Amino acid sequence: MHNHENEIAYQMSRRDFLTRASLAGVGLAALSSLLPSELFADENPKPVLPHFAPKAKRIIYLFQSGGPSQLELFDYKPKLKEMFGKELPDSIRGEQRLTGMTSNQKSFPLAMGNFNFQQHGKSRAWVSELLPHTAGIVDDLCFIKSMHTDAINHDPAITFFQTGSQLAGRPSMGSWLSYGLGSENKNLPGFVVLLSRGREGDQPLYAKLWGNGFLPSEHQGVIFRSGENPVYYLNNPKGMDKQSRRRMLDHLAQLHQVQYEHVLDEEINSRVAQYEMAYRMQSSVPSTLDVSQEPEYIYDMYGEESRKPGTFAANCLLARRLIEKDVRFVQLYHQGWDQHGNLPNDIRMMAKSVDQASAALIKDLKQRGLLDETLVIWGGEFGRTNYSQGQLAVDNYGRDHHPRCFTLYMAGAGIKKGISYGETDDFGYNIAKDPVHVHDFQATILHLLGIDHEQLVFKHQGRRYRLTDVAGKVVKDILA
Repeated sequence: MHNHENEIAYQMSRRDFLTRASLAGVGLAALSSLLPSELFADENPKPVLPHFAPKAKRIIYLFQSGGPSQLELFDYKPKLKEMFGKELPDSIRGEQRLTGMTSNQKSFPLAMGNFNFQQHGKSRAWVSELLPHTAGIVDDLCFIKSMHTDAINHDPAITFFQTGSQLAGRPSMGSWLSYGLGSENKNLPGFVVLLSRGREGDQPLYAKLWGNGFLPSEHQGVIFRSGENPVYYLNNPKGMDKQSRRRMLDHLAQLHQVQYEHVLDEEINSRVAQYEMAYRMQSSVPSTLDVSQEPEYIYDMYGEESRKPGTFAANCLLARRLIEKDVRFVQLYHQGWDQHGNLPNDIRMMAKSVDQASAALIKDLKQRGLLDETLVIWGGEFGRTNYSQGQLAVDNYGRDHHPRCFTLYMAGAGIKKGISYGETDDFGYNIAKDPVHVHDFQATILHLLGIDHEQLVFKHQGRRYRLTDVAGKVVKDILA
């Protein structure tokens, strides 16, 4: 009898719960009809882009990881040679913060080695002897000599350039573009990453730099590596042929659809999209990465290292092939530019590893009619100090990180040719004219792709985020 009463009580409570729930459901339905519909709308409806006619369709970003010294490459400062070994005036440095590597130095001697600068082209741009191939294309380049950033150490500085925040977890620039503009080739990712190294023992790179952050995971960058398996987990496992994989994906999609109908998690659809992309890439990737059919003059143009998979030169050639296949954003990272010591020797090595291939990429795009719709960017996360870190000699010194001013260059779609924008002071320490912040740089890139940087937003955890955070203005003076 006791058990029977408990069963009745249980049944009554369940019936009562269902009744109450149904009434609550009716009440919520009635309430929703009285409230503005936007309260129940998708927080992140798919953006309708571009906002206006784009100048650029695609980007190749040649990121020089470690912070190349602008003073040995682009920003000619004869005063540093004149005052070699003398102290940096306190009035120039002021109260600006230094890294822990030089903040305890008692002396800040100005440094410049035996590197010759000359003006080149009709634009009369100054370029060091270290970059003879780059010097030959200056009339196609726009140098920005007044870049500045908020970060003073590598990890936050690179993260800031790539995601708009010094803290990890935000979407990378390539992910924002993939999310906003989608892919033009359904058989290849819209965002591809290529890695190379100029010398050993330099700053590491992290997957967060090409991560999707809080955007759907299908928009994260895909690394293409050198070797037999350029994309991990792309090939079928042993015992599975293409037809079997197709059947497996079809059944998996059905299971995911059932799951999605119950939990309404968009990440489920993103996973399915990634599986499908991997399946299509099985045939598209090998043909795209097969450079064996490139003519000899192309190898000669890019340099002998272009024959060696995994080098910067080989990756520049691959970048051109990916752009030809309508990949929207190709990100190259080249490590080796962090030269706190032995700079005169190491910067020669690094400059040689990138000079010919960087120039060849721009010339190659130009001769194929692709430069008019492709934006090429070359630069690092910050510059280097004008004073020596540690001991100073003409043939051996180092430079610390310097976020206050540095140089990068751009070329191609929508950018003025043969100009130098912005100026630094005679010591190459502070900006004297036309500063360009990292967020300004990012806003300008989005503008060239037809995007208003203030309108490409994604709501996450109650806040609306964008690549440029809450800052940034388009640098209109460098636009063609």
